[in-house]
Amino acid sequence: MEAVSYIILIGSTLLIASVLTSYLALRIGTPLLLIFLGIGLLAGEDGIGRIAFNDPQTAFLIGSMALAVILFESGFDTKLSSYRAAAWPAMTLATVGVAVTTGVIGTAAHYLMNLPWAEALLVGAAVSSTDAAAVFFLLRVGGITLRDRVRSTLEIESGTNDPVAIMLTIILVEAASHGWGSPWHVVEELLRAVLIGGVLGLVGGWIVVTFINKAQFETGLNPVVTLTFALFIFGGTNVLGGSGYLAVYAAGLYAGNVKLRGALELRRFHAGLTWLSQIVMFVMLGLLATPHEFGEIALPALAIAFLLILVARPLAVWLCLLPYRFSANETTFIAWVGLRGAVSLLLALVPVLGGLDNGQMVFNTAFIVVVVSLLVQGWTIGSMARWLGLIVPPRRGPVERVELELPGNADQELVTYTVHAKSPAARGQRLPRWARPSLVIREDAVVPPHKIKPLQPGDHVYLFAPPHQLPLIDKLFGGSRALDQDDREFYGDLVLSPDATVEQVAEMYGLPLSLANAKLTLADLLLHEFGGSCELGDRVRMGDVELIVRDMDDHGITSVGLALEPTTVTKPRVPLFRHPAEWAGLLRGWWTRQTFERWKRREQLKERRGGDD
Repeated sequence: MEAVSYIILIGSTLLIASVLTSYLALRIGTPLLLIFLGIGLLAGEDGIGRIAFNDPQTAFLIGSMALAVILFESGFDTKLSSYRAAAWPAMTLATVGVAVTTGVIGTAAHYLMNLPWAEALLVGAAVSSTDAAAVFFLLRVGGITLRDRVRSTLEIESGTNDPVAIMLTIILVEAASHGWGSPWHVVEELLRAVLIGGVLGLVGGWIVVTFINKAQFETGLNPVVTLTFALFIFGGTNVLGGSGYLAVYAAGLYAGNVKLRGALELRRFHAGLTWLSQIVMFVMLGLLATPHEFGEIALPALAIAFLLILVARPLAVWLCLLPYRFSANETTFIAWVGLRGAVSLLLALVPVLGGLDNGQMVFNTAFIVVVVSLLVQGWTIGSMARWLGLIVPPRRGPVERVELELPGNADQELVTYTVHAKSPAARGQRLPRWARPSLVIREDAVVPPHKIKPLQPGDHVYLFAPPHQLPLIDKLFGGSRALDQDDREFYGDLVLSPDATVEQVAEMYGLPLSLANAKLTLADLLLHEFGGSCELGDRVRMGDVELIVRDMDDHGITSVGLALEPTTVTKPRVPLFRHPAEWAGLLRGWWTRQTFERWKRREQLKERRGGDD
């Protein structure tokens, strides 16, 4: 009994220390996961705590359950609109990208560490998966707002590459233990795991939603239902030969994108549970590590870490994003935001559990790679986004939206706005009845409804509205981008009508004209260039200027920006990430200039010879 109490006391102390130190980490911008890992190391057998924890099987069990919880929340918090914006590039990164990273790092590990090919590739597979929680937490803390396509690509990739990396690790452990076998058998196992996992996950998600909506439990019981069902789906799918990690992610994705009773409370519950899972995983893995063993492999592990950051990840991202319309700077950022985290350490435990001779070496290498990734990439995400010019100016829409569960078909949301200084509402324009606030907070005090006129800049306005009216309300409280000088670099110098034709714009500004596009409107041209789906900030070059999607609503593009000169948004900071078509254009331009210079020198030589005669 006393031993159990000591274990509980030590565990809770470590969790409290993690939470308290996270406050300091937020103040200085330190990656939180690095803090949690550091606490585990300090409390471990080589640290000041001297806690001896050497049970990889227990660590893998707890870590697997925690990862299942994290993946369910990741799917639950991902909107299908993100898939519409970035499904193909993200899925390419999650599959081909994982394979490329595994191959490059595996080759390096084979030659740098003298590991057999199967075990060397295990090092690559273990560090091929990115950590979503760390990336997006750092983006939120740094006040970084990215374009939807970039953010969605990172989000979906991180949610879907975990199952791929896990299946690849299991296959490689079997190959290291029993030989490679038939490659078709490996492909068959992988496809079966993905198919079974995806189908059972969607079925499980449907069961969860139906059960909660039909049973109508007390609200406090719904989180218990989703948690237990998520673990049941995870374990059941693994038993049936599928990927439990993919299944639990798919179940969360389905549940988060349909009508679900108590969805807001469920999101809050799973967000908190995900943080607890992250803390438990990293502290536990820190306890499991034995830093005194790192000296033997420190140099090759550091070389592999920097090879991953500077070569393997950038190469994989560049190859995977070639077919898609990402700028050089966006490709550079996606390549840099490849943080490794808990999944990499959990995967590195599989060779240890599989009894491989070099299993501990694989784990120690992965541990060093994760620490370097968190130190180098985790501390520089914000500065990298600013250097690449990828931060989107803040939108003028609602600060917060809360879906309300009302009886019948009453479709209303409670929305919050901060009144913009140059908005129509702040300038005294009369508000329509459907846009009048239900509550106003001014200088941290509630203002009675009969005293809110006129609204002042900085007022926090709360009102009820149907979703289809939000674009109109945005214009009343948010103001116009045309009034903001700071947005010019991102949205352009001039504002054009989306109904203007390409021919009209070309004639007005003296731009080159393609006859095939002459009769298209600017909106149609942009939609055609981006496959029928645009988002704010999408750009199309037209001669020396750029056309930019400036504003959109539910019906399409409402205004187009015109950038007269290239900005940091389009100037490639890292030339290596240019699209092959751009390289071809630069090569043609160089060849043309060289040809012209040779012709010019010949003509000058002829003139001199003629003068001599």
